Amino acid sequence: MERSPAAAREGSAAAHEAAERPAAEGEEESDGDGCGGLWALPVESCARRPECDRCSRPQKVCLCPFLPVHPLKVSTCLYIIQHPAEESRVLRTVPLLAACLPQDKCKVLIGRRFSEDRYPELAAVCRNSNTLILYPGAEAANLEEMALHPSGPSVIIIIDGTWSQAKDIFYKNSLFRLPKQDRMQNSQCSESPRSSRAPFSTSPVQLETNISSQYVIRTQPTNRCLSTLECAATALAIMEKNDAIQETILRPLQALCSFQLQHGAQIHHSKEHLLKNGLYDKPMPKNKRKLRRMELLVNNVKI
Repeated sequence: MERSPAAAREGSAAAHEAAERPAAEGEEESDGDGCGGLWALPVESCARRPECDRCSRPQKVCLCPFLPVHPLKVSTCLYIIQHPAEESRVLRTVPLLAACLPQDKCKVLIGRRFSEDRYPELAAVCRNSNTLILYPGAEAANLEEMALHPSGPSVIIIIDGTWSQAKDIFYKNSLFRLPKQDRMQNSQCSESPRSSRAPFSTSPVQLETNISSQYVIRTQPTNRCLSTLECAATALAIMEKNDAIQETILRPLQALCSFQLQHGAQIHHSKEHLLKNGLYDKPMPKNKRKLRRMELLVNNVKI
């Protein structure tokens, strides 16, 4: 007995529907066996490892045994101007530096822009005749020469950041480049090498030394570039005329690098070293200014 076309169509649709149903159920089961099942797993909270209150390192890798038992006694005060990006770095050196010094001798200010209204204390420091800012350049004096003519306890401003970040902070904050006459109105001291060398209120100085950085777990532009802690240690040793200060402050940095190297970190050669030895494996920059800077590094020209 032949079925009608309508009955045939109904039977075909029912068969098609029945054929699709197992497939759909199979897909659901497949999802449950695959990624879908992950949603049922408990979510673990990502808790930050407890940190040491003094050295700011995780407690399991605390560096306090390498810090001085008591803060070093120094007359020079440091103001660390820290770029916000440095605050989140895991292997930053400023907390180790601060742990070596009294709180009133190492003050850390975080930011990119520093106005006189928001930072009156920093503004007063920048107008002080004994304030120096560690920033290399044609206008910068040799810190060792400046230390030969002390006129009282000094203040040294150090910018903590990459070279591009430090340049941005130095040139875009007028507090660090106040005209000299503004400072002379607030100073009763006579003309000295500090005031006669630079046309700005805060005298720029640099470290003229051949010391190579011991911060080998981070890439530096040249072999002579130092970390913030190393700059501070060298500057304090010069100003205080005490080489033991430098050795004491460098000790936790040496311990930090040694620990990292023992647990898988690699020694980072400077960009200068990599370029000179044909080991630089990154694409060369297309920007002409950056390319010129790299050429100067290869030719050992001071930049």
